[in-house]
Amino acid sequence: MMELVERFLRYVSIDTQSQHGSQTIPSTEKQKDLGRLLVKELLEMGVDNAEMDEYGAVYASIPSNSGDGIPAIGFTAHMDTAPDLPGCNIHPRIIENYDGEDIVLNEEKHIIFSTEKFPRLKVYKGKDLIVGDGTTLLGADDKSGVAVIMQMAKTLMTHPEIGHGQVNICFTCDEEIGKSTLNFNLEKFNCDFAYSMDGGELGEFYYDNFNCGIAYVEVKGEVAHTGYAKNRMVNSMHIAMELHSLLNPLEIPANTEGREGFTHLAEIHGDVGNTSMRYLVRDHEMSKFTEKKNALLAIGEFLNKKYGEDTVSIHFEDVMYNMRDKILNFPFIIDNAVKAMEELGIEPVIIPVRGGVDGAEITFKGLPCPNLFTGGDNCHTIYEYTCIQSMEKSYELLVKLCESCLDVRKDADRS
Repeated sequence: MMELVERFLRYVSIDTQSQHGSQTIPSTEKQKDLGRLLVKELLEMGVDNAEMDEYGAVYASIPSNSGDGIPAIGFTAHMDTAPDLPGCNIHPRIIENYDGEDIVLNEEKHIIFSTEKFPRLKVYKGKDLIVGDGTTLLGADDKSGVAVIMQMAKTLMTHPEIGHGQVNICFTCDEEIGKSTLNFNLEKFNCDFAYSMDGGELGEFYYDNFNCGIAYVEVKGEVAHTGYAKNRMVNSMHIAMELHSLLNPLEIPANTEGREGFTHLAEIHGDVGNTSMRYLVRDHEMSKFTEKKNALLAIGEFLNKKYGEDTVSIHFEDVMYNMRDKILNFPFIIDNAVKAMEELGIEPVIIPVRGGVDGAEITFKGLPCPNLFTGGDNCHTIYEYTCIQSMEKSYELLVKLCESCLDVRKDADRS
């Protein structure tokens, strides 16, 4: 489906990278560039209530063409890309009929997308992939999700023979820095249940996500002339390294998988006098999530006893929680997605997601919102890619889910 691919390529050409530490909402003004384009395209489709709010979020609603009494379904995706790597000057390339071998992303810089390092690549032999040039993110996270939702909207607006109830759409900013739903407007989204489109490979279906937190660590030292530092200098960077060494080395991203959590040093800046550290704390189980935070606090207390009161200060910010137990209270939402996938010949892959998604925060705001695949993989890396056929299946699934709401009314009519 060339229109879907062209849509995706159009969206990744716009730099929407979010930024940690920004005091503005959204964190970067450039995210609104994509928001304005999406509103324009929605209006051109005939979705006449499309708008972008003061926080950069885009809302739109497609009215029912099949009468009343049909549950309103919603779909959401985020417009921003991660701060981990450059998000501008994207140079996407389509690899048709992928041969299953290593992919040269950048011949000049000798950047190879290796099947030895990424054996999952071989699954896509014979498929069509979109990759970058090895110097930036691609932006499949989450512009694949944005593209499939927009293509679904175009289809519903141009094919009135496809019956559906009310369909609501929301595109958010700042998901990658954990702030996408701070000002999320449930009244504008106005649906009975929803799906966030921020997943990975074909068939993946998430409603068991990490409890996510951030630990901000500040370490104070004592500055002295290096020639006269004996018994005077206290190097904050040394204390920071000592703090990190006291954490469990097995509980880091590189040594964990499945439902195993971690404490990840994401950022460190320092000099002799002051060092700042930012840790990501993650676990699917709340009890273990709390244990990881308490472990950091215990280390801080130990170092304060060793080096003096207030040498180490730790501040926690909980970003989101696991939506699993809340989603399980709405089995229809799970069964609905599984049935739709099976009807399209997609094998559902229900797995714990090793991350956080907009849907979790939306669920805790009171609207159940599990997460579905969009075709991308290797997000937050230079090896990010998306599979065109998987994106197409994601789009087909959205249309099918819209149609499936009619069955809910029919079931209610029979009861």
